[in-house]
Amino acid sequence: MKDIIRRTSETEVRIRVSRGEGRSRVEVEDAFLRHMLETFARYSGLDLEVEAEGDLRHHLVEDVGLTLGVAIRDLAGENVARFGWCLLPMDETLAEAAIDVGGRPYFVGEAGAPLYTHFLHSFAMSLDATLHVRVIRGGDRHHVVEAVVKAVGTALKQALVEQESIFSTKGRVRMERGEEGEA
Repeated sequence: MKDIIRRTSETEVRIRVSRGEGRSRVEVEDAFLRHMLETFARYSGLDLEVEAEGDLRHHLVEDVGLTLGVAIRDLAGENVARFGWCLLPMDETLAEAAIDVGGRPYFVGEAGAPLYTHFLHSFAMSLDATLHVRVIRGGDRHHVVEAVVKAVGTALKQALVEQESIFSTKGRVRMERGEEGEA
């Protein structure tokens, strides 16, 4: 299980993640964030443990998104499907998500609430993924955010499916970190 810890003067976040069955143990004070993380684990099929606390809700949600992306990044190795997509209905809401875990960080869309749009932006950037989300129809804000989270989880589950071949016109893309001063 991959273990990532992020500590700042505002938050402390610990996330453990592995391929699995969508089990979760989430210890955060914010009940809605807890519900969204449990939902994400279930729909992504990832086993997820989260312990997080922070001074402000905004800082906590943002830093959980950043840490979650870093924790999942290594699962998006060279031999995964790379792309995933989901159109998901939830009562009056219809949400869509498309993801590419091919190492090009970008985010387009909105999640029905500015804080969760920011969460998804932070998640996509730290995951090094391109993530598009769209709310086609919405009503209840809870349903909108939850439908988006379910769609993102489902799309990610597809993208992380292991396969034998590499699905890219570029072949293998390798990014290596050199010592300081090396180009």
